[in-house]
Amino acid sequence: MTEENDTKPSNGTEPKVTFTAITEQKISPHLSAHENEEKLMLENYGVEPVSSISEAEEQIKKLPYPKSVFFIISNEFCERFNYYGMRTILVLYLTRQLDYNDDDATIIFHIFTMLAYFLCLFGAIISDSWLGKFKTILYLSIVYIAGSVMVTLGAIPSLNLNSTVFTMIGLALIALGSGGIKPCISAFGGDQFKVPDQVKQLTIFFSIFYFSINAGSLISTTVTPILREDVSCFGENECYSLAFGVPAVLMATSMVIFIVGRPFYKMKPPAGNMFLLVSKVIGTAISTKWKEKKINPRKYWLDYADKKFDHALIEDIKVLMSVLVLYLPLPFFWALFDQQGSRWTLQATRMNGNMGSWDIKPDQMHLMNSLLILAFIPLYEIVLYPLLSLIGIRRPLQKLTLGGIFASIAFIASALVELKLEQTYPVLPTSGIAQLRVYNGELCDYSISTNLTGLNFDVNSVDLYINKNIDITSTDGLNIQFQFNAKSGNNCAALPTQSCLLKEQTSFYLFLNSKNTTNPVICAEDTIAKPASGYPLVRTLANVNPSRTIEWKNGKGSVKHAEPVYARNITKYKANTYQVFIDNIEIESVKLEVGGIYTILVAEKSSGIYRNKFLTVTNPNSLSIIWQIPQYVIMTMAEVMFSVTGLEFSYSQAPVAMKSVVQACWLLTVAFGNVIIVVIAELSLFDSQASEFFLFAGLLLADMMLFMLVAYKYKPNNKMTNSDAKLLPAPEKKEHNSIAHLAKSNDE
Repeated sequence: MTEENDTKPSNGTEPKVTFTAITEQKISPHLSAHENEEKLMLENYGVEPVSSISEAEEQIKKLPYPKSVFFIISNEFCERFNYYGMRTILVLYLTRQLDYNDDDATIIFHIFTMLAYFLCLFGAIISDSWLGKFKTILYLSIVYIAGSVMVTLGAIPSLNLNSTVFTMIGLALIALGSGGIKPCISAFGGDQFKVPDQVKQLTIFFSIFYFSINAGSLISTTVTPILREDVSCFGENECYSLAFGVPAVLMATSMVIFIVGRPFYKMKPPAGNMFLLVSKVIGTAISTKWKEKKINPRKYWLDYADKKFDHALIEDIKVLMSVLVLYLPLPFFWALFDQQGSRWTLQATRMNGNMGSWDIKPDQMHLMNSLLILAFIPLYEIVLYPLLSLIGIRRPLQKLTLGGIFASIAFIASALVELKLEQTYPVLPTSGIAQLRVYNGELCDYSISTNLTGLNFDVNSVDLYINKNIDITSTDGLNIQFQFNAKSGNNCAALPTQSCLLKEQTSFYLFLNSKNTTNPVICAEDTIAKPASGYPLVRTLANVNPSRTIEWKNGKGSVKHAEPVYARNITKYKANTYQVFIDNIEIESVKLEVGGIYTILVAEKSSGIYRNKFLTVTNPNSLSIIWQIPQYVIMTMAEVMFSVTGLEFSYSQAPVAMKSVVQACWLLTVAFGNVIIVVIAELSLFDSQASEFFLFAGLLLADMMLFMLVAYKYKPNNKMTNSDAKLLPAPEKKEHNSIAHLAKSNDE
């Protein structure tokens, strides 16, 4: 709170701004991980002192538990379900539906996350300085819902909307709504209690509150991938509109619940924003130093604000600044941590999630984080921290460093997994090289000659010839003339000479199909790189009568794909077993696996009689998704140690009046961490994803070395600051200012 004196002092100078410290309750942080940053944002509780402890205990017995908090808890569950559900499938939607490449999808994902955390400051400022918590949550919830609806509508193909535009605008609105609500909702819940009389009830509230966060996250990261992949809608294999729509409905429900609880809420008016006040002091100090550094030098640069602002406030900001210096290296941790939702999800699409009766979807690996947090928090307190203390690791800054090192190790593990994955990838044509595949759809063997020295070969009937190393010396490509000479078989078709322009770093295919009288030899570009979506790709090459109908059906008999005979489009399927029919005659039953590229080659012998061969062009994913478990385990170990310890340390060191400012700056470290990801992804420094993972691991290790140096020079703030002292009663009075008394007791 700030209190400005409107009367001028007798000496005629401008009045100083003084302040009364904002009191806040210190809550145990061992409840949740990535949502921890919200947990201690309790401010302006309107603390009323009591004359004795016995009187406080008596009051606690009389006060009922506020019914209003159950509306707030329900609201938070629905909101977190929406946020995490949408974010879980976002990268897959960007790559599979909007056709962004991996780098661009990663950039969009982290720009969205970055905005959500930067906009926390916006929410805190308008709440504390203008609208108050209730109106801020309400108005920004409307923005939030609008964004969720726009993303959902953009994912409905039948509406023919510009999906990219709707998605980008929707994500911007969601970032504004989510970020703006984040610093308000937990503090608004705290406002419902009378502190200190209901301190125990308040602690119970926060336990339930953070349980609702984890529950919303856990359920949504389980459900939305199922809605996305296991439901087909609007003629597509995946149903992103439903996967986005269900969380949007939950978000609308959260606002309804929040509004219904309005008659029960305790409302507190805006009380002024400490972040703005700190900004004013810093701005004044900088501008004054620029003018007076030679004529009136000060020992510390913040002292240049002493003409306008109270000495106690300036001293507290000095303490704050020393804590914030420690924050400078911290964004690198979040740069690694937040890639669980982008790079690690994309990595999982190139792995095999088949567990027998259960297929683990790439975006369901996020469940690991939520489940491991629940196990690690008590395990750390009971086992790990006591063991670390035996080897001298007791102080918070030591634990922060160790958490950063764990995150680096997690990325080394992910890089090693990526190296194993690269061994399963197909051989792609490199610079100066082209690849060629010749599909013989005829019932005859052919000898094929070309105008290129050394490129003469035979291809058997209903079979495939592959050449992965054709030299292309010209950047304009190489024009090859193919001549076809029948070797065996009756009624072999005389195929015309075919010209085909092959270009470097590209794969091409020839298809011999004489029943297509318009184009009996087809030359076209081939697809051999692993599908970014992870779904198997299939091309049907059928040398049959053009009046035939080709259909792919699943085990239940429903048509999954039907196309004209000569379409030859490469088509995305779900991993499953399919039956291939020509004019309702089953010719083949095939199993399509995740990450594979297939071709079914068909030749018609006579009416209703076919000869066919099922060919694997690119092998399906073979490395089990279980290999990702170690990196998730190590990263969650890092998160619990880094995030929880960081919050504890920050709150123990920051002056009481500055704790909300510290939390705002803590959120900013997450935002800047996502900026780092965006920059490195935009630079595209490496062709190998493993190399990028090793880069991030090395950068964080170097960053932790820097942090150790900064931490070594840090002087702990063990003394009570001036603003803290204001919270204590005068010696002659036997009253306790509740929060300060409790905090002091905890420290002792």
